[in-house]
Amino acid sequence: MSNGKKPSSLKRFISYYKPHIGMFALDMCCALFIAIVDIVYPLISRKILYNYLSPEAPNFRMFGILIAFCFLLYILRTGATYIVAYFGHRLGVHIEADMRRDAFSHMQKLGFSFYDKTRTGKLLSRCTTDLFDVTELAHHGPEDVFISMMTFLGAFIAMLFIEWRLALVLIAFVPIMLIFVMKLRRHMNSTSRKVKESTALINANIESSISGARVAKAFTNEDYEVEKFENGNSVYIGAKTKYYKTMGAFQSGMEFFTSILNLIVLAVSGYLIMKGRMDQTTLIVFLMYVSSFVTPIKKLANFSEQYAMGMAGFKRFTELLDTEPEIVDSPNAEELNDVRGDIVYEHVSFAYGENMQNVLSDISMRIGAGKTVALVGPSGGGKTTLCHLLPRFYDISSGKIMIDGNDIRDVTIESLRRNIGIVQQDVFLFAASIKDNIRYGRIDASDDDIVRAAMAAEIHDDIMRMPDGYDTIVGERGITLSGGQKQRVSIARIFLKNPPILILDEATSALDSATEAKITAAFERLSKGRTTMVIAHRLSTVRNSDTIIVIDEHGIIESGTHEELMLENGAYKALNDAQNRLYA
Repeated sequence: MSNGKKPSSLKRFISYYKPHIGMFALDMCCALFIAIVDIVYPLISRKILYNYLSPEAPNFRMFGILIAFCFLLYILRTGATYIVAYFGHRLGVHIEADMRRDAFSHMQKLGFSFYDKTRTGKLLSRCTTDLFDVTELAHHGPEDVFISMMTFLGAFIAMLFIEWRLALVLIAFVPIMLIFVMKLRRHMNSTSRKVKESTALINANIESSISGARVAKAFTNEDYEVEKFENGNSVYIGAKTKYYKTMGAFQSGMEFFTSILNLIVLAVSGYLIMKGRMDQTTLIVFLMYVSSFVTPIKKLANFSEQYAMGMAGFKRFTELLDTEPEIVDSPNAEELNDVRGDIVYEHVSFAYGENMQNVLSDISMRIGAGKTVALVGPSGGGKTTLCHLLPRFYDISSGKIMIDGNDIRDVTIESLRRNIGIVQQDVFLFAASIKDNIRYGRIDASDDDIVRAAMAAEIHDDIMRMPDGYDTIVGERGITLSGGQKQRVSIARIFLKNPPILILDEATSALDSATEAKITAAFERLSKGRTTMVIAHRLSTVRNSDTIIVIDEHGIIESGTHEELMLENGAYKALNDAQNRLYA
């Protein structure tokens, strides 16, 4: 749908019914039966009143048959109502689940830049609270509209046969009601959207505050967090107040129109009865149909409110789906297989977004297959960004990056990233077991493979001392583990993945000296025969690298082995001497 004109929101909404057409058809058939019963009952009552209740010539047999028939109709109507309530809600839940699946699947395709700009709480809101209102619309909308239209038309036709003059008087008021509904519905759509936006803001604030709860407590800023939440809550109250003000005007107006119809019927029919043009029995039956005539109008009025809330949620959902992934496979992308790991950066420049200053400018370097290159230099020089460009977490602004002579933009993203392993300084662990977190490196790995990877990462002994061993739950973001343990679990994932290209972004920064030495030795074993890019601030960990590249905000300023750079007496030697004094 990225090419050409996108279908309207309503068409996209209707498309979600297609996989569940059987359930939808059953729901509509039962809704039709409910409407027929509501139309037929007053007709049967009219027949009873006119033909079988005369004291002079009572017909007990036909009276009993019609009462029994009406009883059967209402038994069947009860069953149909159950089906509408049960299967209708199931239909809504399935549609909600399909939409949530599409939203989550699409989010998996979006790049780093999207998540750099979008708060987690707002995304959570689009996948939960927004879709709840969509569920209610998906379930109640079609059946309410269908039942209401059928009942309204049936009641009007029946009223025409009973007393056409009264029917025409009633129908004359319908356009006035429709104008009223359409006028307020537009306002309700606008206020509904603002309610959704304010709810997303609250969710984002809650998510941020919960994630940073320990920081807030450390700085004794709990009151500040409460104040921030109250500000978001006030925005929500304001948006909701405007919505309810519009809804109040809508419902009170509809109540006036529907109530006044009974008064109109009484006034006109009273005049006709006094003139001898109508009898009381016709009035009683007609009043029964007024209820059947008014109820659909009320349902349609409620549907307008439901439609406003549901479509506001659906439009926010489609906005997410319409967010195009910035990084996609080219039309002729090929699989990257049998990777040796020869990497070339050729005049690479990069900036985060348009009209932004370059983070990297005209970077050119080569990393031979199986070689280890260390990137060092001051913070903010673009070392991490340089590494993030290799697996296409971001696309370069200009230049070219090649692996084994293949431009990375000409190979599939999946095959590119499959061949690259990354250990980052900021470790993320899922709220699952240690075993599941390590297995994330290769989903189909056996338990024995996981144990071997953990032993290679020097974390196996720590795991075996935990209460549940490899089944120990690490908590939210791995909170139950120490920084060094989290780092080693993430390292174990890379041992398990076993890729031909490694990126180690401060991979040993959270380890004590003894463990760091073990992990450094393990990395040296793992790096043999593999191309490795190492980002390090502690220069002692990269002295044995094949090449050390010094990067600052101006680009690459030095390159060579440890011994060569020390002899140059430049930036690298200055960094090395400064660290030697610091750790002396």
